[in-house]
Amino acid sequence: METATASPHWPSTSWQPPAAMGEPRVDFGRQEPGTGEPGKPPVVFWLMRRNCSVTPRQVGLVYLGICGVTLLIAGFFLSMGAPWVLAFAGLELLALGVAFLVFARHVADRELLRLVGSSLQFERHVGPSVVRAELAADRVTVEPASGQGSLVKLTAHGRSVLVGRFLRPELRAAFAKELRLTLRHNLAAGGLRS
Repeated sequence: METATASPHWPSTSWQPPAAMGEPRVDFGRQEPGTGEPGKPPVVFWLMRRNCSVTPRQVGLVYLGICGVTLLIAGFFLSMGAPWVLAFAGLELLALGVAFLVFARHVADRELLRLVGSSLQFERHVGPSVVRAELAADRVTVEPASGQGSLVKLTAHGRSVLVGRFLRPELRAAFAKELRLTLRHNLAAGGLRS
């Protein structure tokens, strides 16, 4: 089971102006500062990422602390005439180091959606790989990929991307509804300009 989540109010410490009359409420996303000029739809983005409580630097410091304590204990047993303890301690620290490296590699995994005018831009960062796609916002359909709690499928012009893997399953339907309403509002605002 995936433990990743995203807060519906990202970032929680930032202030967001109340939605103007007729604008959809944005709980999962955020309007970029300095956008939303009169007659022009605002740039809205949604950032979903893993729920990680420690940074890679903190993981490294914890690992160094564990190494120090383990080697201190192994050194004591080595001085008592048990050389194999040091060898097993080294193997233990190597395995733990590999596990921490795998964790640190995926701590910054995230998905980013940006609605910029008539373009919906998508980025997914998983480890070192980055997937990018750009969809025409006026053609995007938003629907569940397979059923209740599944990923959200965005489709336009035969291209599709799955989003929401860092959201809890029970929040994906609300996210899809918000995205759908924001796209509809953006289309209506864009239609008024032309």
